[in-house]
Amino acid sequence: MRGLHLILDMYKCSEKNLGDKTLIAKILDELPDLLKLTKLSKPFIEEYSNPTPGISGFVIIGESHISIHTFIEERLATVDIYACKEFDVELAVNYLTSKFNPEKIEKHVLYRML
Repeated sequence: MRGLHLILDMYKCSEKNLGDKTLIAKILDELPDLLKLTKLSKPFIEEYSNPTPGISGFVIIGESHISIHTFIEERLATVDIYACKEFDVELAVNYLTSKFNPEKIEKHVLYRML
């Protein structure tokens, strides 16, 4: 395996959590350790208002990256976790859904091979 990529879309999330910059930073800070991945940077977080209000955040890991994008008005959070080693996908999904409280999720897992 060359890489494991979790793509998680969470719908009808808590608007309060989607707009909480501190929460997004905490998630990006905790998630690498939880998944036994190597955190190389502090979380980078930016708020934006165009085309719709939300937050984007990234953390660089030795194995690749984790990103979160929130869309407050749409009540949507999207997360990508890409790593060049296996991690516990269900642990990641359970952790993220506990933070955003979505009513619906779409999960895609890609295995990138040599």
